[in-house]
Amino acid sequence: MLKKVVVTAAGLGTRLLPTTKELPKEMLPIYVKGSNGQVVLKPLLQALYEQLYEFGFREFCFVVGRGKRAIEDHFTPDWDFVDKLEKMGKSSTTSDLVSFYRMVEDSVMVWVSQNSPRGFGDAVRTARHFVGDEDFLLCAGDTYIVSEKHRFLQRLLSVKVDGATLLVQQVDDPRQYGVVVGRPRTGNTLLVSRVVEKPANPPSNLAIMPFYVFTPLIMRAIDATVVGVGGELQLTDAIQNMIDGGAEVAAVRLEDYELRLDIGTPESYLHALTSSYSSLLGERL
Repeated sequence: MLKKVVVTAAGLGTRLLPTTKELPKEMLPIYVKGSNGQVVLKPLLQALYEQLYEFGFREFCFVVGRGKRAIEDHFTPDWDFVDKLEKMGKSSTTSDLVSFYRMVEDSVMVWVSQNSPRGFGDAVRTARHFVGDEDFLLCAGDTYIVSEKHRFLQRLLSVKVDGATLLVQQVDDPRQYGVVVGRPRTGNTLLVSRVVEKPANPPSNLAIMPFYVFTPLIMRAIDATVVGVGGELQLTDAIQNMIDGGAEVAAVRLEDYELRLDIGTPESYLHALTSSYSSLLGERL
């Protein structure tokens, strides 16, 4: 099983200003089920971390940038705060916090900085010393997948290729995503022949979701990639370099019963709040 996870959380969150001027977008709350079965609000990044921890990961690298100190503070256990709440008779409100802190203390956490926003590919490259010569899982810190028993991770990690495995979802308008073209491989997976970032004329409606499994080949592919769409170093272009170099890249689909929560825009954040709450009431899962 993979041991290492890279979580990118260095974006500026400009589409969510002014809220994200001081609060990293990854720290915006979503509704999840608490330890006592009640509905609680947690920062999306915490919910993502806890999902990965519960799946079995223990080594994490967070790629952060300027103005993201709130993330490091949140992931630093504050047992004095817990003691203060318990002395105030509010122990019933601390169970989730205690559980989170115990997970953090049981994990290896590395923090690396992307000094300026130069693209998703560049953010991944900053984690190269953490990754070393091992395969790793890559996640964006602003997306969470509601999936019973984390089945989307099981599918993603079950595929064995020498390049990368991507998570894809069929969408109505794929122009704001990386898009894949592929053919059936084995089971419910695709063999990817082409990927393109934010195409004006999408070659398919299969959009790349920000969960990937990479072999160390991705770092060499990023080094060979030039600046692309938006004047940034695009991870999608690096994946195409892997394909052009003969590496096998596969894709697995997000199932209809799985819910993607994306907090990148005001509209998607509103959807994340309403749909996550509805899913906990049994209206979705």
